[in-house]
Amino acid sequence: MADEKINAERAEPRPANAAQSAGGEQTESPPVQATGEEVAEQPVETAGKEAEAQLAEEAGEQPEEQPVTARNLVTVEDSGPCKKKVVIEIPEQTIREATDKQYEQLRRDAIVPGFRKGRAPRRLLEKRFGKETSEQIKLTMLAEASEAAIKDNDLQTLGEPDIDFEKIELPAEGPMKFDFEVEVRPQFELPELEGIPINKPKLEVTEEQVEREITRMRRWSGVWTPRKEGAAQSEDQIIAEVLIKAEDVEEAEKLDETEIFIRKNGFVGGIAVENLDEILVGAEPGQTKKTTVEVPKTYFKEQYRGKKVDITITVKDIKYLKPADLDENFLKGMNVADENELRENTRDNLQDRLEQASRTEMTEQIYRYLLENTDFELPLDIVGQQAVSILQRQYAALLMRGLPKEQIEEQMAELQAASEERARRQLKTFFIMDKVADKLDIDVTEEEINGHIAQLAAQRGARPERMREDMARDGSLAQFSLEVRQNKCIAKMLESAKITETKPEKKTEKKSKKTAKKAARKTGGDKKGTKKAKPAAKKKTT
Repeated sequence: MADEKINAERAEPRPANAAQSAGGEQTESPPVQATGEEVAEQPVETAGKEAEAQLAEEAGEQPEEQPVTARNLVTVEDSGPCKKKVVIEIPEQTIREATDKQYEQLRRDAIVPGFRKGRAPRRLLEKRFGKETSEQIKLTMLAEASEAAIKDNDLQTLGEPDIDFEKIELPAEGPMKFDFEVEVRPQFELPELEGIPINKPKLEVTEEQVEREITRMRRWSGVWTPRKEGAAQSEDQIIAEVLIKAEDVEEAEKLDETEIFIRKNGFVGGIAVENLDEILVGAEPGQTKKTTVEVPKTYFKEQYRGKKVDITITVKDIKYLKPADLDENFLKGMNVADENELRENTRDNLQDRLEQASRTEMTEQIYRYLLENTDFELPLDIVGQQAVSILQRQYAALLMRGLPKEQIEEQMAELQAASEERARRQLKTFFIMDKVADKLDIDVTEEEINGHIAQLAAQRGARPERMREDMARDGSLAQFSLEVRQNKCIAKMLESAKITETKPEKKTEKKSKKTAKKAARKTGGDKKGTKKAKPAAKKKTT
């Protein structure tokens, strides 16, 4: 466990001497100098203990330090989910010894007019530097006592202890008592990490998939070709003149030479239109189609946001996508010698995708197993901070989409609930995987991180050194290292998992329904059946 230290640097505490005390590393205080007026008020004192100390120093002897026998009284109690309240009482003897050491150090360093260095009397030092010295003693003791309490009680803290330094006073006599709260890591037991039941989909590449992928590549390399005769079909492209008129305006917005792709859910002038294929399939050049849609309140254009909009489409031209021919030029573009090599490469690529999809599915099963079989409370403050961070990112994203603040505020309750749920899942996963890594003794070396960065850089065509610098600058390097470690944990658990190969479920229900509908249309059927088979248009179209 890496103990969190008290951040008292803003108060600049200075320790009593140059030696390292039981609470941590200390540094010497700088020399200080008293004013002439203060010197004139004080007689020279050379008797008693101070005279003896001075004689001992002149003889080259160091004053013997008395061991600190008094121990701080520390109690730790729960004060909430993953939160501890620590109460500390520093004995009067410890305070007195720390005060003596601080003034002894000050006396050795102080340059006071009228006195040789190291011979100024303590009473003069107390008058001149008492307030500052007491503050230094207090801050040093608070830091050392709180750090020791955390370490001795093995508190795995998250963040800094919440100590109000201003409200704590160094008593003139008696012990000094103070308390603070600190969030700690949740305590929980992991489920069994060996023999986790995993279902692995048995996926094999079929000739049908290879053919479909080659067709997709041919379409990707194809060209849009004017349809010389016939009506528009699904997946066609039409060139049209579009009129868009909101319900509260008189003049419609006119868009010339607008490209519209005929799909089930498409876009016309940037506005989403459901069942667009039902409106445009069968249209011919010169025909006009109309529809009315309700634009979402989250739409990026303010003039249409949350309004009913009438859309008029006048078809000018119809094009279909002509796939590239499977000829020498196409094969050359695919960097293969012939069609057989193209099919082999396509099969290998598809197999790699299936293996990756299978591994992703098994990884998700590991995460689900761990989350469902591990129960513990989360530190509320950390959850709150994470949720705020997620909410801020969502808020910024909505603003960038052009939504006004008023409409975003209307969604804040829903956004807050979603961000808190995401924060809880992310934090729970983090704590679980961190403990898994400790139990499996898994760590990540710099060489491994650099290797993964090099792979990522190669995929993006960037220099690994530059990418690492950018990641370190924007703070993503730590998250990247965490993901590399989690992936190693998943790989380790999969090695001992009970993996059962399963055949993927065939999605035949939708196919059979579509086939039945097509058959009904072809055969005609009775009038009642024909009406039922015909898709019902929710929007009025002409």
